[in-house]
Amino acid sequence: MVPRCLERRWREGEAVRKSGQNGGRTRRVDCAGRDGPCREEHAVPAAGSGPAGRRAPRRSPPLPGTLMKEKLHQGITLVVDRYAFSGVAFTSAKENFCLEWCKQTDAGLPKPDLILFLQLSPEEAAARGNFGGERYENGAFQEKVLQSFRHLMKEKTLNWKTMDASKSIEDLHREIKTVAEKTMQEVKDEPLGELWK
Repeated sequence: MVPRCLERRWREGEAVRKSGQNGGRTRRVDCAGRDGPCREEHAVPAAGSGPAGRRAPRRSPPLPGTLMKEKLHQGITLVVDRYAFSGVAFTSAKENFCLEWCKQTDAGLPKPDLILFLQLSPEEAAARGNFGGERYENGAFQEKVLQSFRHLMKEKTLNWKTMDASKSIEDLHREIKTVAEKTMQEVKDEPLGELWK
């Protein structure tokens, strides 16, 4: 919804989903969130950052950061769902994971101009459909994740905006569109930065 409305106002927009069930890399990352046997937990942060697939094809696809930089230099606006911050927050909330260590796999990716944190109370989140289907969807772990996000939000070089996700979809859409358009106008002549460098 947001990328399409931004396309109407700006040159071109594209939505990118970091997790879900629509590709090899994303399926591998998604597996780690499900209950049951999977892989070594320390492999999860790197799985979301590297090229897709376990075996590299003859010609490896470009790394996500490279592809994003190409699109940004072409003037394409990217709206990325969960980008680097979600993986860092969730992984660092687990035992024996340091926030700084978790950030290393995404260091050097294009630095976002705007990071929207859609905040919802644990009670409201639990009341929504499909909550609890992943092994980390429990109150104690979600509180640790929230603490990790709060630490990430303290970085002064990043433009975080917290939004009330309990609003109607239409109201939230309008608010996101307004903030996104304002940010796009403010940064249109700024050079592309690198995340955590």
